[in-house]
Amino acid sequence: MIRILGLGDNTADTYVNAGVQYPGGNALNVAVMTARLGAFCGYLGCIGGDEGGSVVRTALEAEGIDISRLRVRPGANARAFIGHVDGDRHFIKSSPGVRADYGWEDDDFAYVATFDHVHTSIYSGVDEILPFLSKSAKSLSFDMSDRWNADYLREVAPHVRFLFLSASHLSQEAAHALADECLGYGPEAVVLTRGKDGALAANAGGRVLQPALPANVIDTLGAGDGFISGFLSAILADQPLDAAMLNGAQFAAQVCGWSGGFGHAAPWTGDPDNI
Repeated sequence: MIRILGLGDNTADTYVNAGVQYPGGNALNVAVMTARLGAFCGYLGCIGGDEGGSVVRTALEAEGIDISRLRVRPGANARAFIGHVDGDRHFIKSSPGVRADYGWEDDDFAYVATFDHVHTSIYSGVDEILPFLSKSAKSLSFDMSDRWNADYLREVAPHVRFLFLSASHLSQEAAHALADECLGYGPEAVVLTRGKDGALAANAGGRVLQPALPANVIDTLGAGDGFISGFLSAILADQPLDAAMLNGAQFAAQVCGWSGGFGHAAPWTGDPDNI
C-alpha cells in the first residue's frame, strides 16, 4: 500500500447561508481523498483549539488518517467563508488562523521521510522550509492554485516532482507555453487544470489534454483537489501520464457529487452578519 502525506493547509469551509461547515483545505483534502482511493495516508498540520479545529480533527479520525504529527494550537482554526446566490458559490473572505504555526522539529522531517509521497500547497506556509522538505521527502508535489507568478514558479518548481497550477484564464497556446516553462525548472510533470476546458499535463514524453467529464454536480468545492488525488494515485502506481489524467478527471467528477470537499458536515454556530 502506497503511503501519502498531506502536509500543510486545512480549513473549515463555512457555508454562511446554510449555517454549516465542512473540513477542507488542499493538503487535508488530498490526504483524505487519496486514502479513499486506497492509500495509507497521514496529515501533518496545525489546527485551532476551537470549533473549526474540532471539525477538522473529527473528520480526520473518522477517515482513518494518521494524525500522530497533528498540532493543536491555541487560537482560531483557518476558516473560509462561502456564500451562495441562486445556487452559485462565491468566496466572501478567509482567515489563515493558526495553520502555519508548525514549530518544526527534527522528528517531523524523519516522519516525512517515512512516506512514499508528500503533497503540499501554496497555502501551507512552507516556503522557507521547502528545500529541507524536498530533501526529506522521497517524492513531493505542490499545488499553486491560481496564485502563481513567474518569480514564485522559479522559486518552487525546482524542489518538486509534480507541480499543479490552476490556469483557466489562459488560452490553450499560453497554457502549453506555461507547462513548457515549468518543466524547464525541473519537475517530472506539470499539470494545469483549466476549468470547463479540462486539464493539460506535460512531461518529458509529451503532453496530454484531458477533457472535463460529465458529473452529477452537488457541490464543486474540492473538485480540483479530487483531480490531484486521482492523478497522484495513478502516477504513483506507475501508470502513464494519460491514464493518470483520466483517473484525475474521473475522481474529480465523483467528488462533485459530495457536499463540501469530502463530506462531514457540522453545524456552524457563528453569526453570518459578523464575519
